[in-house]
Amino acid sequence: MELPTWASFLGVVLATVMLLKAILGRRRRVYNLPPGPKPWPIIGNLNLMGALPHRSIHELSRKYGPLMQLRFGSFPVVVGSSVDMAKFFLKTHDVVFTDRPKTAAGKYTTYNYRDITWSPYGAYWRQARKMCLTELFSAKRLESYEYIRAAEVRALLRDLHSASGSGRAVMLKDHLSTVSLNVITRMVLGKKYLDKDEVASAGSVTMTTPEEFKWMLDELFLLNGVLNIGDSIPWLDWMDLQGYIKRMKKLSKMFDRFLEHVVEEHNQRRLREGKDFVAKDMVDVLMQIADDPTLEVELDRESVKAFTQDLIAGGTESSAVTVEWAISELLKKPEVIAKAT
Repeated sequence: MELPTWASFLGVVLATVMLLKAILGRRRRVYNLPPGPKPWPIIGNLNLMGALPHRSIHELSRKYGPLMQLRFGSFPVVVGSSVDMAKFFLKTHDVVFTDRPKTAAGKYTTYNYRDITWSPYGAYWRQARKMCLTELFSAKRLESYEYIRAAEVRALLRDLHSASGSGRAVMLKDHLSTVSLNVITRMVLGKKYLDKDEVASAGSVTMTTPEEFKWMLDELFLLNGVLNIGDSIPWLDWMDLQGYIKRMKKLSKMFDRFLEHVVEEHNQRRLREGKDFVAKDMVDVLMQIADDPTLEVELDRESVKAFTQDLIAGGTESSAVTVEWAISELLKKPEVIAKAT
């Protein structure tokens, strides 16, 4: 009895696939990989990630050690969970691990990897780093903004004193976030965007509201920290199973509308003042740098907006969280507070 043609063809295909797999398997290099949980087909170890991935990874590190290997979809992931491992990745071999993987967050929320955080290591990134060290965050530049920090801290103390009179508990985190954002926006953009009176005085229909501005920042922090399935399993990316890409695109449009207004507002002031123009904030500085014909890599308008977004987001969250943790530690040590007062 003869086999059908399709069955013979299928048998040849399967035999060929198995032969190729055997040959390639012999040639494949054997790596001395760190320990880790056995991955599932397709999803890898994504099934072990809970709502808070950093906590899930911490629990896994307690079982597999300070250096372990995971697999997110089709991508291998090596995790360091100790001081020594952090030093290994971030100091000893920092150049090797400088690049970040290409993700939806970098593509949609940072002008297609144009900001400092997501841009790949190379001439553009090195130029951005140099720009931060010598221009944006130089000692002279930061000293020139001291009056802003002093004014906003005084405003914070007045607000806390007023809130304490109500007899109710005061959410210090909210006040710290507000003062941090006010300091950063005045330094970077030249004005506060959580002050309704100041925003209203701008008199522009394209200007965001304080509530919308704060929502955009919260959404930016969230979307840049989520575990998007499409990043780990690329062939599922188009489905946007978690809805994150839709949210990223919406946020991108909102932020771009706001940042485009900011850049145009600063550009108009430069044109009005002409030769008398003096940079007052970091957006002014960025636009001056972008005009430099000697730059190794051109900074276009999208780059200026991406860096501006970085300055706002990075400075706001880190400052508020640092102060909150410092105060939490002080409250645990009343003897230190007593000594200071």
